[in-house]
Amino acid sequence: MNWRDLYERARAKGDSAAGYYNDNIRVDTAGGPVIVRIPIHGADMMDLRPWREDRVLAAIAPHVRAAPRLLHVSADPPFQVHEFIAGDVLNDVAPRGVPVPPHVLDDTVRLFTQLVRVPRLPDVPASWPAEKDTAAFARLLSDLTRRVYDTFSAEYAGLFAALAIPAEPLAPVDALWRGLTPRPFACVHADVHRRNMIVDDGSTTFLDWELALWGDPVYDLAVHIHKMGYLPDERDALVARWRAAMPSEHTTGWENDLGAYLTHERIKSAIVDSVRYSQLFARGGPYPYPQDQLIDSLTAKLNAARPYWRLPAPLDRRTVETAVRPA
Repeated sequence: MNWRDLYERARAKGDSAAGYYNDNIRVDTAGGPVIVRIPIHGADMMDLRPWREDRVLAAIAPHVRAAPRLLHVSADPPFQVHEFIAGDVLNDVAPRGVPVPPHVLDDTVRLFTQLVRVPRLPDVPASWPAEKDTAAFARLLSDLTRRVYDTFSAEYAGLFAALAIPAEPLAPVDALWRGLTPRPFACVHADVHRRNMIVDDGSTTFLDWELALWGDPVYDLAVHIHKMGYLPDERDALVARWRAAMPSEHTTGWENDLGAYLTHERIKSAIVDSVRYSQLFARGGPYPYPQDQLIDSLTAKLNAARPYWRLPAPLDRRTVETAVRPA
């Protein structure tokens, strides 16, 4: 395989499934299709990304079956080639409000149980929290969210004011972190949602490992619940299966801490997605969802955060659309 030629073919195609950090381009080869992942130059860093995705995929390969194989990685130019996974993006067959196929809950719990068997990720930063220090791990999350707010607070002051995002948006989580229960760390995907899941013939494959961390498995559950928008009975079933399947040392104190992490994720989404969606509309895409769905989604995210900020009546859709769409 001429990997550089594959990269140039991917760049020439111009049609990709765009994420926030990588463009994903399908390229057909004699051996079948592959996915070329090319970093987006100048992408705003709004998530923790201390590990290279190729190192994560290599680390999890012996333990996690439902992940794409890494076929090639290049440092110059930077790109990766991943196995192409056939099937349907879960969001296409079961968007929010539609029940997921029954196997998805079991597949997700299986992923989380496999991840706790992955040995410590390589190249842990020297400043990374000590093992079981869930409070320090959580502060990494909220410190980054605070930096995102501070970075954009001047440029997007009008947007934040229109959407009633307060000047100290992380205040509600600061006290919550002090009450977290120590738990052993593990590999966490940190981005399991409907657009990162491929379903085919009764099985699920989990994509996009670029946000993987060494941290608290309860956080992985919280991010998943937050981003999936499960129907209530689905959420209850998922949590019950997770509790039954996970090793007990990874679930102690889970209920209180799940709520704390969800508080942070709801506040983070209100801040980050207000900026991201405003940027998307300003440059005219590419849009991960139809534009009306983006407005609906952002309205829901802002309203999910408002109780933590002690704000009264929810925002209406028209107010949100006026704030994020250019005139």
